[in-house]
Amino acid sequence: MKPKPQQKANKTTDHATQGHWQEMNRKQRREMMRKIQSEDLTLEVVHPNAGGIDIGNESHYVAVPPSRDNQPVRRFGCTTGELKTMANWLKQCGIRTVAMQSTGVYWIAVYDILEQAGLEVYLVNARDTKNLPGRKSDVQESQWLMKLHTYGLLRNSFRPSQEIRTMRTYWRQRNDLVQSASRHIQRMQKALTQMNLQLANVLSDVSGVTGQAIIKAILAGERNARKLAEFRDPRVKASEEEIARSLEGNWQPDLVFVLEQEQDGYEFCQKQMAECDRQLNQFLEQREDRSHDASLPEEKRKARLTKKKGNKPQFDLRTGLFRLTGTDLTLIDSIDVMTATTIVSETGYDMSKWETENHFVSWLRLCPDNRISGEKIIGKGRLPTNNRATTALRMAASTLRLSNTYLGAQFRRLRTKLGAPCAIKAMAAKLARLVYRMLRYGMKYVDQGAAVYEAQHRQVQIKYLKWKAAKLGYQIVQAPAA
Repeated sequence: MKPKPQQKANKTTDHATQGHWQEMNRKQRREMMRKIQSEDLTLEVVHPNAGGIDIGNESHYVAVPPSRDNQPVRRFGCTTGELKTMANWLKQCGIRTVAMQSTGVYWIAVYDILEQAGLEVYLVNARDTKNLPGRKSDVQESQWLMKLHTYGLLRNSFRPSQEIRTMRTYWRQRNDLVQSASRHIQRMQKALTQMNLQLANVLSDVSGVTGQAIIKAILAGERNARKLAEFRDPRVKASEEEIARSLEGNWQPDLVFVLEQEQDGYEFCQKQMAECDRQLNQFLEQREDRSHDASLPEEKRKARLTKKKGNKPQFDLRTGLFRLTGTDLTLIDSIDVMTATTIVSETGYDMSKWETENHFVSWLRLCPDNRISGEKIIGKGRLPTNNRATTALRMAASTLRLSNTYLGAQFRRLRTKLGAPCAIKAMAAKLARLVYRMLRYGMKYVDQGAAVYEAQHRQVQIKYLKWKAAKLGYQIVQAPAA
């Protein structure tokens, strides 16, 4: 029998089938998998020069199209030399774009070297490729990634530029040191309580001036409660007599040793934080000035000026952030300089990576998760995330409860109507949109006040009541003017 001639590819393939994987329903995905497994080339080839990499701890498996090399799947080690050899081999095979999964932190070195070699790297979430049949080994895994990427079925994850990644490293390290210092403070309070030194009842924070002076005196050998109370700062509300009574405790040598260890750890964290501040300040000063010689708006809000510094950097971070981004995000109510730095260090200042502000909110996972079938909402789910920018926006939104601003009035209305969790998420999405507009379009945020929002909402309610009355057939008689 003569073999049947190969049929031409059908150019009128259903566009819904060619869409992105996440936009397909279950039936379309099953049909897509069936076509890919049968090597049906009727699918549209989006990336003809694509490769796939299966990331591992000790080795990486790299797959290219069979027509590019006699050995289309090769194994490379994890050393820098072998990774450079991998990049050279991919370029010799004519590969321009590579897809790999975000496996732990093993992908970072591969990503950086391939990016330096001029290749376009797609960092793929494993959720987009798992639970599919036909992948039983590392070789098949790399081939499957290459095949999915060839047909454009994989989404590229966002990764900021090298400049923002450097800033993010410094800022994340500083936040880790702040958390470590807080753990040392907690253990110090525990040791003091076990010795029945009720210092926490008369001082709001043992890491303050008075608390640190008393702890250092205790570690120096002072046991007289009266002399320890003399270290009281004039700003402390408790009197020296109250502090002296709280310092009459049981001096156990083992607990004093623990207190000394935790105090040393706390001082070490403070020293490391100061070094991070120095590096971050030097980094911001070396960046290009995007403010175009514009002046930084003067801070006139009393709440911001009188707020305790806490763990804020020991340099003018607000000015450095303004030079880097060209806009002052702290003008938005509830977003202080710490929150603004977290957002910029995680997302960058280039908002063109997201087409619209809705895409940005969706990336932060602050959008609703409505399950729609038959043009009806059949369920609502949650979108959990560990994005640090999302966490910072949620914390900023929760502080709007007592704010006498436009955003504060809107938050209180949503909190009354929907509850605190939904209101916090909605206001976090609102803050994300404001940040997007300011960074991308250079817009300036001006607070209109809570009274303006309440007046606007009152007009909306009056309009709705008039519409409802007209629908029910009632006639509205306006009161005569006084």
